[in-house]
Amino acid sequence: MHLPQVFVEDRRVKNLDPADPLWVGDKIPSDDHPTGITHRNMLKLDWSHGHNQTIHNGISRIGFYTGGMKARFRDEDLADAWVMESNRWIEEHKDRPFFLFFASQDIHVPRIAHKRFQGKTLLGPRGDCIVQLDWCVGELMKTLDRLQLAENTLVVFCSDNGPVLDDGYKDDAVEKLGEHQPAGPYRGGKYSVWEGGTRTPFITRWKGRIEPGVSEEMVCTIDFASSIAAITGQSVAPEGCLDSLDVSAALLGKSGATGRDYLLQQDNGSGNFGLRSGDWKLVRLEKRGKSQAVVSKNERPLPTARHTLYQLSLDPGERIDVSATHPEVVQRLTSQLDKLINDGRSRKRE
Repeated sequence: MHLPQVFVEDRRVKNLDPADPLWVGDKIPSDDHPTGITHRNMLKLDWSHGHNQTIHNGISRIGFYTGGMKARFRDEDLADAWVMESNRWIEEHKDRPFFLFFASQDIHVPRIAHKRFQGKTLLGPRGDCIVQLDWCVGELMKTLDRLQLAENTLVVFCSDNGPVLDDGYKDDAVEKLGEHQPAGPYRGGKYSVWEGGTRTPFITRWKGRIEPGVSEEMVCTIDFASSIAAITGQSVAPEGCLDSLDVSAALLGKSGATGRDYLLQQDNGSGNFGLRSGDWKLVRLEKRGKSQAVVSKNERPLPTARHTLYQLSLDPGERIDVSATHPEVVQRLTSQLDKLINDGRSRKRE
């Protein structure tokens, strides 16, 4: 988690003592400032790479900061704090339409669950944080049910990226993985354009409106804007949300509903792209080194050319490049990818 470890409310740092101002920067504030490199003996969670600067709560972080001691939170208390504040806010707004974005710190690093969840799984801190996240979701659902809001509330559970094991801290995520497969049958994980990096859990709940079931339709989190606008009878500005499409029918699980025709996937700035269109997926890698997070033991990246093509219905794990036998598909998707990049938008102008 990046700096600083404080709560912000109404654009102010909560509980900040004016006599102890908060300073944040990208350079070490003094030669004796404790960091994960110089004061490793102070750490209760050791770092593996990158997360080795200012120490707070026995954990070294990315970046430097000083002060604000009364305002700082403990990682172990975050889940309870988020749930308590969210439930309070729902209570406060129960009599009028509301939008709540619950951005849980689980299962992001540093993975520090509350003590009542520690040791609940055999997967170490990562598994314990998964259990903690499940508890958080359950508490919010209980509140909606208790306030009789469930039949008038659309709940969406999703993630912004695929899994990663070692993401900067030595928390035994790799060592205690066991038989668990975080990305299931899919290749890659966080930071990649492979299916394991972008195909994530996606659950919707709306009592009385969404029937239990599973959909294979393709949707993207960026579609929330246009889809929720459609559900609530609003419109999206012509030059707003340039890549957001209305897939509300698919989100609501309506019979015969379709999602996106295609999906553009992008990594975190390396210039790598994936383009899914129907059963096909084109992968373009400008940077072909370490392009994905470690999500399994003894993982060895597959050698990959700049352009590869996969037929996902037959090869969901993206292991077999069929570009040589389907050059016309490669050409079509390459042209479509170039157009999307050059246009800077995918939603049609109205």
